[in-house]
Amino acid sequence: QVQLVESGGGLVQAGGSLRLSCAASGHTFSSYAMGWFRQPPGKEREFVAGVTKSANTMYYVQSVKGRFTISRDNPKNTVYLQMNSLKPEDTAVYYCAAGLNLVTSTILWDYWGQGTQVTVSS
Repeated sequence: QVQLVESGGGLVQAGGSLRLSCAASGHTFSSYAMGWFRQPPGKEREFVAGVTKSANTMYYVQSVKGRFTISRDNPKNTVYLQMNSLKPEDTAVYYCAAGLNLVTSTILWDYWGQGTQVTVSS
């Protein structure tokens, strides 16, 4: 029902910034909570940030608080992840996801994008 496509990844030096975008297909975007996950090389996929369907609540993993900002533009069917003060530890494939609820567990998210690579050099 929902297809997600991430973009905006790339290579950046430590301390730099990137803005990821996730474009959703269909006409039910506003019915879903949206989230960003990441999977560092050799590690498990982890929750990074999420936003409720009305954008009244945002939630971040502790390690990115104050550096990352999630936002959504429902008329454009797009969710963003603004990443500032990037660290080498942020290097990962970043995935956007859609689900009925904002949760940190990967199991309860219904739709996933293909991912976009973010590489932060020291």
